[in-house]
Amino acid sequence: MISQQAPSTALAMAPTLPLALTSRQLLAYALFGLPLSLLALPVYVQVPQLYAGTLGLSLGRVGAILLAARLLDAFADPLLGHWMDKVASMRGHAGFVLMSLLPMAAGYLALFHPPAFSDAMTLCLWFGGSLVLVYLGYSMALIAHGSWGASLTQQRGERSRLTAMREGFALAGVMVAAALPEIAGLQALTLVFLTALGVSAWLLLQYAPRVPSVPHELQGWQALFAPLMQRKFRWLLAVFAMNGIAAAIPATLFLFFATDRLLLAQYAGLFLVAYFAAAAISLPLWSKISAEVGEPKAWLFSMLLSVAVFVWASLAEAREMMPFALICLLSGLALGADLALPPALLAGVIGDAGHSSQREGAYFGLWSWATKMNLALAAGISLPLLEWLGYVPGQPSEAGLRALVIAYALLPCLLKLVAAWLLWRAPLRDV
Repeated sequence: MISQQAPSTALAMAPTLPLALTSRQLLAYALFGLPLSLLALPVYVQVPQLYAGTLGLSLGRVGAILLAARLLDAFADPLLGHWMDKVASMRGHAGFVLMSLLPMAAGYLALFHPPAFSDAMTLCLWFGGSLVLVYLGYSMALIAHGSWGASLTQQRGERSRLTAMREGFALAGVMVAAALPEIAGLQALTLVFLTALGVSAWLLLQYAPRVPSVPHELQGWQALFAPLMQRKFRWLLAVFAMNGIAAAIPATLFLFFATDRLLLAQYAGLFLVAYFAAAAISLPLWSKISAEVGEPKAWLFSMLLSVAVFVWASLAEAREMMPFALICLLSGLALGADLALPPALLAGVIGDAGHSSQREGAYFGLWSWATKMNLALAAGISLPLLEWLGYVPGQPSEAGLRALVIAYALLPCLLKLVAAWLLWRAPLRDV
């Protein structure tokens, strides 16, 4: 069993955290979020079209390989985080970032620039192996980067300032990754990704402050699941998961809604740019609000704002471009809080448990698992529900369109309200 004295003992052992980070330190830390999003979006969006459409694999094979690789990736994250904690005192977060660079770069090149194969089976093996390699590097970098940030400060305003800047660069990466393949092709995106990866990693390792890791006494499964023994983390993870599913469902169904309900498929890219740009602009605002009232209240307000705005999508009619663009802009403002505040709260929960600079990897491993399972559950909930309710993509009946509206606009609002209720009940106000 974990000793009840563990948090206080850990706090005594933990290194002193800086009260404030300089702008150069923040920039050096946060910029690494840019290449991570430059990698993540194409892997989710471009890969199915590349291997099924261009390279000729069947949709069934592509779907099966993607499902297997994503499930392996999600369930490996807690183990990866636990392993990183175990040896962090020797290598530190910087060491894991450095270790992640080769599999990320090599996996990306292999995945998006495969050699010509004469048979489908060899291409399938290359596809699966490339996915596993790129997911390994990405997950290691994501967990190490998040853990590093959580170890840097426990000051409330500084936590959200740090995560807001990191997520701002991540959003910039998302917009570049969305637009550049259409403008200049995948070769240009590869060049930008590799350049951003090298430059941001050098700045991170050179200028970001480092907090020494403190060895901890827990071993094996006890250490792996130690975060789940913390009541505040369990509450936060439940809120994060519910809110994440609420956000992932409309993301999964967006193209169907823009195409069949709005009849505005040609403007789908502009809607997404408006959504993410509004989120990026809102990040400093949410950082300031959270510094004044705390992350839980600020996040709760953003959830209610999101519901108040997004519920109007259920009334959107065909070819109503400007009203839907306004919904995208206003809901994008709420998205900024979803990006910046939960990881700031997680850093606070880790500090409150006395686990700073000790077990961040275990926390962020479980956090990453929840993020990836949100995407899987969103597809698993919304797509079968739509099929059951009679929606057929490209051939929408009146009943099918009604089902699409319910799944795209109303179900996420209901789930978001459940997440808001959980957050209101959660014991996180003193974090």
